[in-house]
Amino acid sequence: MAGLAATGAIGLPHAAAGHDDDLAALDATAQADLVRRGEVKPAELLEAAIARIDRLNPALNAVVASFYERARRAAAQPLPEGPFGGVPYALKDLLDLQGTPRTAGSRLLARHVSAATSDIAARSMAAGLIVLGKTNTPEFALNASTEPLLFGPSRNPWNPGRSPGGSSGGAAAVVASGMLAMAHASDGGGSIRIPASCCGLFGLKPSRGRMTGSRQSDAGVDHCLSRSVRDSARLFGWNQRQDAAAPLAPVALGADPAARRLKIGFSSQGILGHEPAAAVKAALEQTARLCAGLGHQVVPARLPVEGELFFRHFMVAWSAGAARAVQQARTERQDPEAVLEPWTLFLAAHARAQAADAGQLAGAYFAEVARRFDRFFTDYDVMLTPVVDDEPPELGHLGPDVGGPQMWDRLVKYVAYTPVHNVAGTPAMSVPLSMSPSGLPIGSQFSARVGNEKTLFDLAFELEQASPWAQRRPSLR
Repeated sequence: MAGLAATGAIGLPHAAAGHDDDLAALDATAQADLVRRGEVKPAELLEAAIARIDRLNPALNAVVASFYERARRAAAQPLPEGPFGGVPYALKDLLDLQGTPRTAGSRLLARHVSAATSDIAARSMAAGLIVLGKTNTPEFALNASTEPLLFGPSRNPWNPGRSPGGSSGGAAAVVASGMLAMAHASDGGGSIRIPASCCGLFGLKPSRGRMTGSRQSDAGVDHCLSRSVRDSARLFGWNQRQDAAAPLAPVALGADPAARRLKIGFSSQGILGHEPAAAVKAALEQTARLCAGLGHQVVPARLPVEGELFFRHFMVAWSAGAARAVQQARTERQDPEAVLEPWTLFLAAHARAQAADAGQLAGAYFAEVARRFDRFFTDYDVMLTPVVDDEPPELGHLGPDVGGPQMWDRLVKYVAYTPVHNVAGTPAMSVPLSMSPSGLPIGSQFSARVGNEKTLFDLAFELEQASPWAQRRPSLR
C-alpha cells in the first residue's frame, strides 16, 4: 500500500498521546501510526475504546457482544506486520470468530458459538486489528434498518429516534459515534452503503469476488465502514484477494486524487422511476455541481435495468435465505413462529410459493444485468445516484412488527438504488458529502465497472479534499 500516507488525513487532527478524546478523533491509520512510533501502546487504544463503548453504547445499542479480555490478551502480544497494528475493531454479528457468539441477529441462533474463524476476519486480524466485540444487525441481514427482536434497535448517533440503516447499522453507529475508528461491515443489497449514508460515513462495496473469502458467485461482499477514505483504502488493499484463483487482478491504490477527469453519469431517479425526497435530491444535485466544478463531465444517464422486473427476481434471491432459516428451525425442532421474525417468515413464505425454476430464471436475469452494466460502463467512468430515497427513517418504519406486504413496499422504495450493484457485481460507494436541513447525513452513491475500485477511491480522495467531512460529528451526551 505504498503511497497511502500514515499521518495527516484531510481534516483529521493529530492526537496528544493518551488522551481519550484526542484518540477518538483520529482515524485508524493515525491510531496505528501512534502505535508504530511508540507514542501509544495497543493496550491504551483498547482501554480508551472500551471506555467509549461503556459510555456510549447503552444509548445506541450498537455493540451486542464484547470480548474485552480476549482483546486485552491480543493487545499484550507482539503485533502482526500489518497496516493497523493495535487498532481496536469490531465484527458485524454475521462473521464467525472462533469461540464467540454469532447470532446473525436472530433468536434462532441466540446460543450459537462459532467453531472456526471466517477467512475475512482472520485476514483482518492479520492486519493488526484487535477485535473487541460484535455489532448489531437485523435478523439474517434481511432488512435495511437494524432493529432485531433479539437485541432491540440500534440508534443513529445523529438522532437516536432514527435508524442507523442496515444491515451494518450497528457498525455504522459504532464508527459515527466515535466508539471505534473503523468497523467491519458487509453488503448484500446495500448494507455497507445504506448505513454509511444514514450515519455520515464513508462506505465502499467492493466488486463481487474481490475480497478474501468471497467467491465470484456471491452477491454479498465484506469490507468496512470508516470516517476517512484512506482507512477504507488501506484495509481494501490488505483484504483483497491475491491468490492465483482470484477473479480480479489486485488493485494498487495511492492517496492522491487522479489527474484524469471522469465522465460521470447522473440520475436522481430510482430504478422504479420515482424521485427521492426533496432533501436527497437537493444533496445529489449539490454533489453533481461539486463534481462538475472539479472538472468532471457530469451528464444525465439511466442505468440499464427495469425496476419491476429487477425486484421480482431479486425477491427470489432475497427470500431464499429466509426459507433456509425456516428449514433450519424445523431441523432443530424449534417453532419457526417462535424464533423467527415476521419479515423473515413472510420472505420464507414467498420463497415457498415460487415455481421450481424461479431461482434459475433469476440467475439468468442477473447474468444479463451484469452484461448490461458492463456495456454501460464502456460509455461512463462512474455513475452518480442517491444511496436511498430519503433521510434516515424513524425507528419502527422498517421495524420487525411491520406487516410483510407493507414492509416490502417500503423497502423497495427506500433501497431502489443499491441492490442493482450487488447483482451486477459492480463496486459502489457512499460518500458523506451532505447534511439535510434537519441535520441528518445524506450520502451520494458512485459506482463503476467491475474491478474498477481504483477509479472510485481516486474520486473519493478528491472529494474528501474538496469537501471535507471528518470534523462533522454528532453531538453525543
